Amino acid sequence: MGDTPWQGDACSLVDEFRAGRRSPLEELQACYAAIDASTLNACAYMPRAEAEAAARVADVGKPFGGVPVGVKELDQVQGWPDTHASVPLRHHVAGHTGTMVQRLRDLGGAVLAGHTTASEFGGVNLTRTVLHGATRNPWQHDRTPGGSSGGSAAAVAGGLLPIATAGDGGGSIRIPAGFTGLVGLKATIGRIPRGPMVQYGNLTVTIGCVSRSLRDTARWFDVCNGFDPRDPISLPRVEGWEAGLGTHLAALRGARVAFAPTWGAATVSPMMWELLEAAGLDLVADCGLRRVDGIDTALPRMGAAWSLSGNLEIEEQLRGLWPECAGDLTPEIRYGLEMTAGLYNSEARAKIERRRMEVNEAMARIFDPVDGVDFVITASNPDVAFDAEGPLPKVFGGLEVGANNNGRLTFPANLHGNPAISVPAGTLDGLPIGLQIVGRHFAEPLLLDLALTAERNRPWPLVAPGAPV
Repeated sequence: MGDTPWQGDACSLVDEFRAGRRSPLEELQACYAAIDASTLNACAYMPRAEAEAAARVADVGKPFGGVPVGVKELDQVQGWPDTHASVPLRHHVAGHTGTMVQRLRDLGGAVLAGHTTASEFGGVNLTRTVLHGATRNPWQHDRTPGGSSGGSAAAVAGGLLPIATAGDGGGSIRIPAGFTGLVGLKATIGRIPRGPMVQYGNLTVTIGCVSRSLRDTARWFDVCNGFDPRDPISLPRVEGWEAGLGTHLAALRGARVAFAPTWGAATVSPMMWELLEAAGLDLVADCGLRRVDGIDTALPRMGAAWSLSGNLEIEEQLRGLWPECAGDLTPEIRYGLEMTAGLYNSEARAKIERRRMEVNEAMARIFDPVDGVDFVITASNPDVAFDAEGPLPKVFGGLEVGANNNGRLTFPANLHGNPAISVPAGTLDGLPIGLQIVGRHFAEPLLLDLALTAERNRPWPLVAPGAPV
């Protein structure tokens, strides 16, 4: 048995359990010891007695049997805190367990180790809140792991937990995965059900995980995908995610791909893009893809409209507490609520719907089966991870572009509902960089096999150097 948590992927940990070389209870205790000793501030709530009881009776014959899993702070577990990482809601307790988490526990056999930190209401792409402080990137502690799934990414990349839940309403799986050297698949909208008692808001959110390997992600979707009537836009169940890895390589040959360094009107670090473009070209060569130049990948901007409707959702969650609670909120959330106060009306609603329609038309043109491409390759983030304490950076490549540059690369897939994956693609200045590949709706198996090719041909570290830290 190891004194430190398992530093391989979750699938190999299950193999260790089944072979009797490690035990779920001792693994969980090793995780807790590492979390207690860590300076990453990646975990918000640890129900130790509850988790240890589950570990004692874990069925290691199940897909994630006995694996200690981190649950993002924005995901509900009955009886756990339900704070949305916000001080005004610090006393709230969840009255139900989310469908994905329930499937992971009951069907997958996972042990729910505790909550990982998140950005407040999932509204910022760094994880620093008044409630918990700043979460640190295990590669460099003065940098952020991103957000909103920052604690999940820090815990997995930092060697504290082997896998964790994550959600992506504007990039919150891909952004932290890119910043911490993990795999982050944002699936087609509805692939894994949300809820119960789901509220759709911007209609952009998908849920899933951040992981160390492609097979971990594929197994996660084997366990968690499939329709649930409490989320009527969820998709029918698809079998064979892990078993199908590597079986679509022939279908990828000749697929058309566009490179879009300014995807979503983002400004990207030239030095980082040089490395990512090289990684993308390697993938093109390895998989026999066909790069297509001259495709118009321009998209209408929708960041302001997305923020407006998103802030309405936050204001509803703070019902009866805002604006008196303003001093207890993170600066970004407070600013957003103040700036959008009173702006939502019939005219604004019409503009939001019109802009979404324009985005849909543009994305349909880009991914047209005849005149478009099968994939778009871009960056997961505009640059390497920035300061853990914030603020969001406004300068990229020497140009002042504004803090909303963060997330422009990831918004498009959320707005149109496409699947997109962030794949580790090396380092710059000692920090991971992520290559983002966007595909058509329902193309997750192809994205997984593209990423699998990168994993096989150019393996990445499963945890940050020196982890657990």
